[in-house]
Amino acid sequence: MSATSDSTKAYNRVPSVTADFWLIKLMAVTMGETAADYLNVQMGLGLTATSLIMSAILLGALAWQFAQKRYVPAAYWLSVVLISIVGTLITDNLVDNFHVPLLTTTIVFSIALALTFLLWFRAERTLSIHSIFTNRRETFYWLAILFTFALGTAAGDLVAEQFALGYMATGVLFGMIILSLSIGYFFLGLDPILGFWLVYILTRPLGASFGDLMSQPARYGGLGLGTVVTSGIFLVAIIAIVVFMSLRNEGELSEDNGAQAGAGDKLARQKA
Repeated sequence: MSATSDSTKAYNRVPSVTADFWLIKLMAVTMGETAADYLNVQMGLGLTATSLIMSAILLGALAWQFAQKRYVPAAYWLSVVLISIVGTLITDNLVDNFHVPLLTTTIVFSIALALTFLLWFRAERTLSIHSIFTNRRETFYWLAILFTFALGTAAGDLVAEQFALGYMATGVLFGMIILSLSIGYFFLGLDPILGFWLVYILTRPLGASFGDLMSQPARYGGLGLGTVVTSGIFLVAIIAIVVFMSLRNEGELSEDNGAQAGAGDKLARQKA
């Protein structure tokens, strides 16, 4: 039996970093902001009940994701959307229920994320997202993702609300930072792992700012579309892109398995 057979091959469990990766990630964090507001405020569940319900659903989604042992777009992006909502709710709970200042929350989650990366590197000697093929690496990966969302929420709210820049200016600010990091990566030799995680953190306040801009009433500086319409727009877009990704991923797996089968046939002919 070939050592690279489908039953023994270790697949990366997270997607490649492409343009559609960043597009759907940005939409996921935008929806995470508006969906959390809808469940908490419009449905009247309150922060505590919303947090408990969404955390339970997230655990179920992560169980599905961990069971795949390879990248499956539906399982992965469902987990991302849910962890975006939960990350938002964690920060909102600390600020609204426990009255922790936004600056303190931002610092705390920065430290928590840094410690996660430190423990991850000490255990695995890498922070690469291109080799997430064990449960331990995937656990570190999702823990880091959770803290990026919580940190991004805190940092975005700190700039938009406490520094009073407003939704549009905050979105433009974080967009310009992301653009500068992209220039650093493509032209100035910025470390790809560092660049990835910095952009991953910053897309959270970028998406949240534009989500608030679309959903909040005009008297608060928004466009007044509401959380239902805004969440619905991004949900439909996310589903469409995930379907596209699923079809493309199935095609890539079929080509990969076909290549393995061809290699196996060639080896068999050589032995014969």
